[in-house]
Formats: sequence, structure tokens, C-alpha cells
Amino acid sequence: MTKISGLVITYNEAKHIRACLESLWQVCDEVIVIDSLSSDDTVAIATELGAKVYSQAFLGYGPQKNYGVDHCQHAWVLSLDADERLEADAISDIQALDLANSAYDTYAFRRKNLFHDKWIRCTSWYPDHVRRLFNREKVRFSNAQCHEKVESTAHTALKSHIRHYSYTNYHDMLHKLNKYSTQYALDNATSQRRVSVWSPPLHGLGAFLKNYLLKGGIGCGFDGFTISLLNALGSYLKYAKLLEIQRYKNTGLG
Repeated sequence: MTKISGLVITYNEAKHIRACLESLWQVCDEVIVIDSLSSDDTVAIATELGAKVYSQAFLGYGPQKNYGVDHCQHAWVLSLDADERLEADAISDIQALDLANSAYDTYAFRRKNLFHDKWIRCTSWYPDHVRRLFNREKVRFSNAQCHEKVESTAHTALKSHIRHYSYTNYHDMLHKLNKYSTQYALDNATSQRRVSVWSPPLHGLGAFLKNYLLKGGIGCGFDGFTISLLNALGSYLKYAKLLEIQRYKNTGLG
């Protein structure tokens, strides 16, 4: 079997890191942890579990993961977030892959997002395809500060799953939406893309209709409605903050 390097970036992930690394060790020959100066027991747990741990102040999600890729020994890299674990079907699929002769440089998995201790099977939360296994000699992560992804034109999606413990509650979800929308605006502040006063409401409305009607949020009760609403708010805020930067330049977001 082709050897694989596991990769995780962390910051105060003591709650999650053990289960994440234990699942990686089932298919990986080494595990690399890039830690952003955690103050909890993340580093101690990762070291105890045999990971190679490197400390690096946070560079942004894309740059931080590419920094980790540079520390990987093997060509194929399996990158998980600390709050993700491989499910049994993903482990079986990875073990069955002929990576040495693969026509692809990247594999995506279906991600099961858990919220309020249950699998959310609707909205854009499922199937939530994420590219996690890739050949670092051919592709890398984008340098986006958030919503980074492996940039590939030769990718395929497996039907197997990654379990994701996404948000603790609505407060946590709202906090992260605010953070990610700010980062999106900052990432696009210097681009030539212009937004108008219509962009925030149209994108927000579009996101709500897509999640609630097309993606089945209407069938997922109160969680389906609230997730659709918060996704719409996140989309609205991305464009509202970008418009704010373009109009007033200095908003203090950075």
C-alpha cells in the first residue's frame, strides 16, 4: 500500500485531537500536526499519540495547511480538521485505493456534519464533499485565509464518509459565520470584483432558498430552518462587509 502522511492543523483542540489522530493512524504512516501555539493539552496529546508536532503562529487556513504539507514525508497526504474523523467506510476505501497508479491527484469524501448530537442530512450540510486525500507533488491548498481547498483538476469523489463535529450550538455557529464572513471580505478586498447594494440581499436570499427549499432544509424541522437562515445571514454578511470595505476603505475589520 502506498504510504500516506496524515496532516492536521490545531489550536486548542484538546477536546477533539485524540479521536482525530486515532482515526488517521488507521491509514497513515506518519501524522503531522501544525499547532498554532495552543494553551491547552493539544500538543501533549498529539505527542503522546506519536504525531510529529510543529509550532507555527497561525498564517491563515490555506497557508497554514501548505506549511504542514511541506513537512510531510510522503507524496500522498490525508488532511483532516481536528474536529473530523474517518468513518469505517472511508478507511476501507482508502485502504483499497491504488494510489501508486491513480488517474486522480485528489479524492473527496462525503462529510457528515453533526449538530445537537445528530447528523444533519439536509441543507448544504449533506452531502458536503470535501477534498481530503491528495498528491502533494501535483496539487496544494489554495492560499485563501478561510474556505481553502485543494486546487485540482483531476479529482474524484468517493461515497464514503468523514464525521464532522461542526458547531456546539447556534451561538458558536453565529460566531464562526461572523469570523468567516470578515475573512472573506478581507481576502477579496484587493480583487477587481465589485459588489453593489443588491449583492448582499440577493446572495442572502439565494442562499436561504437553496438551503431551505432545494437542499431540503424544510424537511429538517427547526434545525433545518435555523441552519438555512444562518447560512443566508453568512452569505449576506460576506458581501455587506466587502461592500463596506470598497466604499469606506478602512473599516477596522483587519
